[in-house]
Amino acid sequence: MSVIRKVDGENGGRSKSILFTILILFLVFFVVIPLATSFLFDKKLSGNIAIIPIEGEITSDGSSSYFGSSSVGSSQIVDFIEQADENSNVKVILLEINSPGGSAVASDEIAAAVKSAKKPVVALIREAGASGAYWIASASDHIVANRMSITGSIGVVASYLEFSGLMEKYGVGYQRMVAGKEKDLGTPYRKLTPEEEGIMQKKLDILHGYFIDEVAFNRKLPREKVVELATGEFYLGSEALQLGLVDELGDIHTAEQYINKTYGTGAPEYVRYEPEKGFLQMLTGAEADFAYHFGQGIGSMFVKQDTGLQLK
Repeated sequence: MSVIRKVDGENGGRSKSILFTILILFLVFFVVIPLATSFLFDKKLSGNIAIIPIEGEITSDGSSSYFGSSSVGSSQIVDFIEQADENSNVKVILLEINSPGGSAVASDEIAAAVKSAKKPVVALIREAGASGAYWIASASDHIVANRMSITGSIGVVASYLEFSGLMEKYGVGYQRMVAGKEKDLGTPYRKLTPEEEGIMQKKLDILHGYFIDEVAFNRKLPREKVVELATGEFYLGSEALQLGLVDELGDIHTAEQYINKTYGTGAPEYVRYEPEKGFLQMLTGAEADFAYHFGQGIGSMFVKQDTGLQLK
């Protein structure tokens, strides 16, 4: 009996040790690190230039794609723009863009926030500022782009994989049951009818028109000229400058010189507004919801693998 009590005591001590270790890890990852990060972030709020990175696919909630590609959420970016706009220390907002685009709605939300900001907004396009990301950049007061960056790509895509041929090969059928003849429009389990294809194209043309109107208004360009450019083709930064899609070629230092010369900010002191990644998010990532997308065409091939689009 005494031997049994000894073993139980050892197991109990081991269990307590494991629980203590788990508690310590929990406190470190979910209490200490977030508090320390928050403290450091607050200490940096005295900068005169607010940097807001827009990196990866633009979505409504910032969730990652199925392939684990980085993404940015419109709700958080809009919130950052509003915070920077209300920060009395900040004189200029600098959008650091490296994105192939993304959701039409999310891009429009961010662009609207940019135009609503009371403070000057400068966009810096590094590797890519295409499609929805270019829409956002066009809403700023000044665009600086790397000469080799990918810009423009003014177009809309709603492509998706269609499996009807594969299903037929393996004897798999699609039993169609809908209330409303267009309810399963865009399902990958059958081909679009000519009528359905016309409906889809009409929706895309409407979105394309919105995109063209916004770029023409934001960049003060004749709509006819933007229509000519809005084939979905991407332009290198050097080409975009000649076409009037960007204002200047350069990098962060070029943007700094422009900001100081135009707004008299003096030596740049940066405050970064960017999302904090949670521990589990860094390990696993998250899945993205699909919507109409700007920027999943040829421009996106240089930045991420295209995940396609599902219409439901």
